[in-house]
Amino acid sequence: MAPTSTPQTPFGRVLTAMVTPFTADGGLDLDGAQRLAAHLVDSGNDGLVVNGTTGESPTTSDAEKAQLVRAVVEAVGDRAHVVAGVGTNDTHHSAELARQAEAAGASGLLVVTPYYSKPPQEGLHRHTVHIADATGLPVMLYDIPGRSGVALSHETLVRLGEHPRIVANKDAKGDLGAASWAIARSGLAWYSGDDILNLPLLSVGAVGLVSVVGHVVAPELRTMVDAFLAGDTAKAIAVHQSLLPIFSGMFRTQGVILTKAALDLSGLPAGPLRLPLIAATPEEIARLKEDLAAGGVHL
Repeated sequence: MAPTSTPQTPFGRVLTAMVTPFTADGGLDLDGAQRLAAHLVDSGNDGLVVNGTTGESPTTSDAEKAQLVRAVVEAVGDRAHVVAGVGTNDTHHSAELARQAEAAGASGLLVVTPYYSKPPQEGLHRHTVHIADATGLPVMLYDIPGRSGVALSHETLVRLGEHPRIVANKDAKGDLGAASWAIARSGLAWYSGDDILNLPLLSVGAVGLVSVVGHVVAPELRTMVDAFLAGDTAKAIAVHQSLLPIFSGMFRTQGVILTKAALDLSGLPAGPLRLPLIAATPEEIARLKEDLAAGGVHL
């Protein structure tokens, strides 16, 4: 069965930005990636984002990125969207990664705002359109100025929304006012990219979320989204509030570090991290277990 989508929800509603499992010696664990992908989809995810920041994309090679997409598509591509992160601060390299992801079977592309270079808005527009024109796949923008150093303005989001294949935005800007205006004006399908703002963003027009904590609480996120859409805001708020310790706790240090620690505690594939990221300390793991337990996850 093919994954479901509509113009309003082009990538479904609940997605997890998946870690990239590595073997003990630091190599790519494709079997582990397939097992983790299947677990996440079985847990309630409509889609997975691979080769994103949570997937340690800065430290995986182009060949590894293609291998990972193929493996995840093989495992779950018939029942979930597989969105490949392809954005870099090199426009032509990003377009090459987009074509590679399309050839590997990805069903969509995640294009982060170019980091470090701090281009002007016209540069952001041309960069993104160039990538969108490189394939026939739908594109989800990724607006995360805290990492990239530059935000997509309202005007740029509206202009990009006019492109036939730029259909969505993953919002990690942390500004509900800006999101409200951009949702109203751009026509883009809006996805929360900041777990603690999942429900608030739904309340101003987001259609779904791209989560990190979905590695451990995907069923609860699905319940929250479904309750909100059904008009049961009290239930949605209750789930949101129950997950607050996890929303905060999994980001006490860099998110990938504690996500892999949580997966290790769960017995799910994760493996080591690649430098410059490092493993969680025993103290961080102990605090993580407390945070997870406070949110109802006992490992």
